[in-house]
Amino acid sequence: MHRAEIVVGVSGSAAGTAAVRWAAAEASIRKARLRLLVAHQRRTSGVRFRSRGELLRATGRQAAEVLDAAVREARSVAPDVDVSGAAVLGEPVPVLLDAAAGADLVVVGGRGRGRLGQLLGSVTSQVATYAPCSVAVVREREEPAGDVVVLGIDESPSAAAAAALAFAETALRRSARLLAVTAYPKSPPAVTAGPLALPADADAEEARLREDLAEQLAPWRDKHPGVTVHSEIVDGDPGAVLADRSQQAQLVVVGAGSCPGFEGLRLGSVVLHLLHHADCPVLIARPR
Repeated sequence: MHRAEIVVGVSGSAAGTAAVRWAAAEASIRKARLRLLVAHQRRTSGVRFRSRGELLRATGRQAAEVLDAAVREARSVAPDVDVSGAAVLGEPVPVLLDAAAGADLVVVGGRGRGRLGQLLGSVTSQVATYAPCSVAVVREREEPAGDVVVLGIDESPSAAAAAALAFAETALRRSARLLAVTAYPKSPPAVTAGPLALPADADAEEARLREDLAEQLAPWRDKHPGVTVHSEIVDGDPGAVLADRSQQAQLVVVGAGSCPGFEGLRLGSVVLHLLHHADCPVLIARPR
């Protein structure tokens, strides 16, 4: 029987510590294993060493200290979780992507420079872009501001994965409710008919979106009848709307918005906006 595994990147930064704590709580509610990884390199800024061996021992000691602190933090949050950790020689992105190949979820901190000297923002964007599994990006704000899980849903190929994960996450958080949001600007281009330019029917477009949203949610409502669901069709830029909703949310779930065949567009613009501006953890859904 498959047992879920959550991998979290550890850096020693405030955001990294928030990621460890969030991942531990997530592992507890999912009944998953938690694996902590510290990646360290053969360098330490501002310090000279007499030999390569001395350098490796110093960086290894520092990585071990960061890892030990993270393991203690995780166990303090979720003593029931099977926690393991490793300090791995290498760059953070390849180390985490390699671990992601066998994981159900990878968790990284959203911002901050840790004791290991790695700017976690660049690691976050690359792991979020290239991980083969779902990725959670956790902000330094630890305590949830409300009882809402926000699902950003559109007509992209990753929408079904996002809906499935959002319903599952809400069901696990027993006191939470799900808010499904479709956002679009209500200023479509004019429709030209002969010599006259007529405005497109915004009301008809909104009605179509409401019908599509209901159809997208229906299978997951049936699968999770205990989840309370509200839905919104909102006038506005999707990234800005979801960032606004994140201020009162426990979690925002979105699809990766990937474009097959275009490696540089593996994350959609909405996800990229949320990685910079969301006020709560962002869960980027990818099907295994």
